[in-house]
Amino acid sequence: MSRVVGGINAQPGAWPWIVSIQQVVGAGLGHICGGSLISSQWVLTAAHCFVGTGKTYYVAAGITYFSNPEPETQLRFVKRVLLHRGYDNATMSNDIALLELDHPVRCGYHVQLACVPDPSLRVAELSNCYVAGWGSTRARSGTTPLGLQEAKVHLIDLHLCNSTHWYAGAVHSHNLCAGYPQGRIDTCQGDSGGPLVCQAKNADYFWLVGLTSWGTGCARARKPGIYTSTQHFYRWILVQMGLYPNTRATAAARAWSTSPMASTPAQRPLPMPLGWVNSSPLLQENEE
Repeated sequence: MSRVVGGINAQPGAWPWIVSIQQVVGAGLGHICGGSLISSQWVLTAAHCFVGTGKTYYVAAGITYFSNPEPETQLRFVKRVLLHRGYDNATMSNDIALLELDHPVRCGYHVQLACVPDPSLRVAELSNCYVAGWGSTRARSGTTPLGLQEAKVHLIDLHLCNSTHWYAGAVHSHNLCAGYPQGRIDTCQGDSGGPLVCQAKNADYFWLVGLTSWGTGCARARKPGIYTSTQHFYRWILVQMGLYPNTRATAAARAWSTSPMASTPAQRPLPMPLGWVNSSPLLQENEE
């Protein structure tokens, strides 16, 4: 997982598609990764959050502060996890997954859907980009924020990101690189799977262009955050959701029901302990 270092508190509803992916810890729920709602019943996130053996997963939507759920906060059980068949935990290639919820979330002011760009969008030309998450706020620290954090970042040319003194060829063509050459602002442990969004040109809406995937440390110079390009996997996403004609999800993904299994998440990409446990009342939410 990864976290926002050098960010600020996000206002409730600022990023209405972001969700917290959680699993049972003791008598409550613990945050493990972020994700983004792309339909009322599907969440897009990182595959590395689900590597290992398992537990049951939940998704909390419409929440900013774990200690103080808002009126629009909704908890959903994850019915099914779909990992990209080509995901490689060693190289972090194809680090993308879809979660199917047991029933739809209700959209409102603080719960809305993200826009996934199709292949026609020129992502490299976008600016005004942001990351968000509930991860740690300091490198090499278990410090976690009181609420959702956000930070503005810049898209960085992939060739520069892959150069000798940066990532030396470790970044894949289906990745995006975002942050700052000098570091200081970045995602980190706890933010994995969460959104990288960029504002549409001459418009007031955002595109979900990336999913927080990995990085060397957090907020280091010449080691910006690496993100899975959602545009690259646009067709894969449609196939898994059953929106692409004459295709089957099982042809391009590893799928399982979350009832008998789940995972120990990797955290950009190395494991680390959960930073907090949510209060248990969300577990008892009476959902229609």
